[in-house]
Amino acid sequence: MTTKSLASRIALVTGASRGIGYATAIALAKAGAHVIAVARTQGGLEELDDAISAEGGSATLVPLSVTDWDGVARLGAALHERHGKIDILIGNAGVAGASSPLGHVEPKSWNETMDVNVNANFQLIRCMEPLLQQSDAGRAVFVTSGTANKASAYRGPYAASKAALEALVRVWANETATTPLRVNLFNPGPIRTHMRAIVMPGEDPETLDTPAQAAEAIVPLCLPSWTETGKFVDYNTGKVMDFHAPS
Repeated sequence: MTTKSLASRIALVTGASRGIGYATAIALAKAGAHVIAVARTQGGLEELDDAISAEGGSATLVPLSVTDWDGVARLGAALHERHGKIDILIGNAGVAGASSPLGHVEPKSWNETMDVNVNANFQLIRCMEPLLQQSDAGRAVFVTSGTANKASAYRGPYAASKAALEALVRVWANETATTPLRVNLFNPGPIRTHMRAIVMPGEDPETLDTPAQAAEAIVPLCLPSWTETGKFVDYNTGKVMDFHAPS
């Protein structure tokens, strides 16, 4: 029997009910990890649980909005009590935000985008770092976007939030560089997701790679054997860079 590369590891995945988060949760479970699946959508989580079970894996479902700071703190406490650690954190939950000129973006929409894409990840870091530090090889991966570097017109809230996320993750990587914890960013590029279809309605989804393909590239960043930290990993090129999006 083949030894699974993530056997006995505990992996927390946000935005796990669809898209890249859903696919990553399945990929981690197939590699042997027990997945703590976090998402707002109960139905999507139940579908994920069925898919993971079909692969012989296991999951704990957590119906929770990542913007619920108290809920995230309670989750951290519960994981400490049950497992004493986590080994992997996938910060994937995100929203596309408004697609319009900056002057037309409503404050409520701006705040929602920043809350999900930046503030929630800040709280995740605060609450999950002690658990990751209890692992012999803690691994954190945050999903970003080339838009953060390109500053694409009409994508202001999303671009600004992902740029802020990258700065946040870079700081954390620097702070933990001398510990066993490895912290990195993953840029999937254009992937066949529901969010991508909303932002780019005229695009043929069949021309894009699937979330499952992107997820397979995330798994290596979660292995105990992965040693790089503070890096920008670009899915399309396969390059591992020092926090600079491809030009």
